[in-house]
Amino acid sequence: MANPTRSWVSWSSGKDGAFALYAARETAAVDVVGLFTTLDTTTCRVPVHGVPHALVQAQADALGLPLHTVDLPWPCPNEVYEARMGDALAAATRAGVERLVFGDLHLRDVRDYRERALAGSGVTPLFPLWGRPTAELAVEMVRGGLRAVVTCVDPTQAPAELAGRWFDERFLDALPAGVDPCGENGEFHTFVVDGPGFTAPVDVTVGEPVERDGFVVADLEPR
Repeated sequence: MANPTRSWVSWSSGKDGAFALYAARETAAVDVVGLFTTLDTTTCRVPVHGVPHALVQAQADALGLPLHTVDLPWPCPNEVYEARMGDALAAATRAGVERLVFGDLHLRDVRDYRERALAGSGVTPLFPLWGRPTAELAVEMVRGGLRAVVTCVDPTQAPAELAGRWFDERFLDALPAGVDPCGENGEFHTFVVDGPGFTAPVDVTVGEPVERDGFVVADLEPR
């Protein structure tokens, strides 16, 4: 049998990436050796999710994986983003990494962009959750022990009061028709505090939801 392929996981701190990590680790063909994330240098937080670097590092520590970061300015011109990502991928290939695992589920344009971005880099994208029905997948995540808190809601697509709630079966039952159970269309974003592969939970304080840049955000801090 061939040696498993050294891989990083694209990591924004949420449930899809965490479950993609779990799914990748379940196959003998993949050896996950690190997490890969971007950071806004202005706030030292993960873009969109708004999670502090310290909490993402705590996730990596709980998973027993090194965290590889790409620092980005805000706003970030596309040419700067692509140049810094190119440098990061070059570093990955020097480290023997051949795969980058993504938690994407259904958005074809997002997958196409990732495939184009990685073309010629020596790193191949892997989508272990691709095409899974999101209603079934969301329940599988919860019942599989994944614990996550909703950090950000787009109020144009989902009820604002979902921000700060736990991603559990009660949350899923409360979703209105038309809201994807995994938030695949950007309805909401999450932060994982525990789940498959975690050696210990990440202890967080969940702040009161506030409006920010058109979104409703529940800020997280280490407890």
